[in-house]
Amino acid sequence: MPRIIAIDYGSKRVGLAVTDPLKILANGLTTVHSKDVIKFLEDYLKKEEVECIVIGEPKTLRNEPSDSARFIEPFVKHLKNKFPGMKIERYDERFTSAMAHQAMLLGGLKKKARQNKETVDMVSATIILQDYLEYIKH
Repeated sequence: MPRIIAIDYGSKRVGLAVTDPLKILANGLTTVHSKDVIKFLEDYLKKEEVECIVIGEPKTLRNEPSDSARFIEPFVKHLKNKFPGMKIERYDERFTSAMAHQAMLLGGLKKKARQNKETVDMVSATIILQDYLEYIKH
């Protein structure tokens, strides 16, 4: 069964998460440098069947695009050109970094691990994907 991938895109790092084949749970996949994400996706899509890529959409509390949206829009356009047959969805990512820090704290990660920005990005992608899964269920 095809999976769903989520991307928490940043100008330096990109957190990635993926569903299990039944699309029940989101799991952290990895964190890659933003310049390497397309190559990573090319390789991953050769090995795994994916039906959709969900990209975190940064918004302000007023539901307007945040400042970081200017980095993400060109990436989304490039992604659509590179993978024209792939369904690409945008999903609100407000508060995911704060939720990632909280989840890592509650999960018992030591302070040094919680300060690792790569881990935060991957956990953020996982939260985006789990929220998206809940959204499409309803």
